[in-house]
Amino acid sequence: MSDRIAKRNVAVLVAAQAILGAQLPMIFTVAGLAGQSLAPNACWATLPISMAVIGSMLTATPISAFMQRHGRAAGFALGAAGGAIGGALGAWALYIASFPLFCLGALFTGIYMSAQGFFRFAAADTASAEFRPKAISWVMAGGLLSAVFGPELVKLTDDMHVVSFLYTYALVVVLNVVGVGLFALLRIPRPPVPVQGAPLGRSRGELIRTPAIAVAMICATVSYALMNLVMTSSPLAVVGCGYHNDDAANIVQAHVLAMYLPSFFTGHLIARFGVERIIALGLMILAGSGAVAMSGVQLENFYAALILLGLGWNFGFIGATTMLAGAQRPEERGRLQGLNDLIVFGGVTLASFSSGGLMNCSGGSVEAGWQLVNMAMLPFLIAAGAALIWLWMRPQEFRSR
Repeated sequence: MSDRIAKRNVAVLVAAQAILGAQLPMIFTVAGLAGQSLAPNACWATLPISMAVIGSMLTATPISAFMQRHGRAAGFALGAAGGAIGGALGAWALYIASFPLFCLGALFTGIYMSAQGFFRFAAADTASAEFRPKAISWVMAGGLLSAVFGPELVKLTDDMHVVSFLYTYALVVVLNVVGVGLFALLRIPRPPVPVQGAPLGRSRGELIRTPAIAVAMICATVSYALMNLVMTSSPLAVVGCGYHNDDAANIVQAHVLAMYLPSFFTGHLIARFGVERIIALGLMILAGSGAVAMSGVQLENFYAALILLGLGWNFGFIGATTMLAGAQRPEERGRLQGLNDLIVFGGVTLASFSSGGLMNCSGGSVEAGWQLVNMAMLPFLIAAGAALIWLWMRPQEFRSR
């Protein structure tokens, strides 16, 4: 019975990923290019993307607490409202050529980005232990549809107005307004109100010192941050190397497809081979992405590097999410998930800030900046791999203490 309800919830969340989720590949495709045209200094071109990530980081804990009290549907509706406001402010900022207002709109987009991050946890809420990795994977696979729709909508709208990308941001508003009604179909019970004497679970300090939780957070942060570091700069690198905006959109589309397409079988791979092996595979694929990107700036290099980047993110991030979900107790759900996303998006914020500086202001050319962006991945991959090996070598009973 629980898995029947879980499958219903998964279907709703997949539809939400497809409709509302399309706004993120749209924004990540155009925000750096629009920022480059509005910013007083090219080094700040990716600041709007950084502001979206900051908005996600700052609201992760409050939205998690809000969902703990009012339910998942209310929290997801709040995120859609943030996305609609962000799209409206972005369109207005482009119309009046205001870089500060454009960054403010991106900050509101971060509210939606934060709420969407909880789709994967919502998929696990009503799932059995056996179905949980599949539920998480299937919801993440919903991003496959957004990966198709988002860049195609960019290509349809980017030059519909004399102000580039204005209609792209107007369409973001429409997606949020249309998609918010889906959340009324969710059947996820609110967490019970704690009664006196009920277990409160571990404190945040105890949670973060739990080996499995700590390593899951490290691997999730590294996987997501490095994906963001490279993806944020990729449209700038593609256009800067002489290719067209449509080429940048197509490459981002291929990347996002690679992020979500493996989700149809990631859960099965985790169930068969174990979560640690799948995370390790993801980290190795991320390293391969950097190697391909550094080998040249032909279109095929960009396509191959960004496809590998998406695939590595999928295995690393879904694996880390599954490890985290398996290490939590019901009474710790809101506390742990908010803490996790605060840390993850804190790392993503630093990566996003660094991306524009490395790309535009640290090398003598576009090619040199792109090399530096990809070289920056190496120390973090080594650190995450070392943490995973450390956990792997510990007895099973030690991991959750």
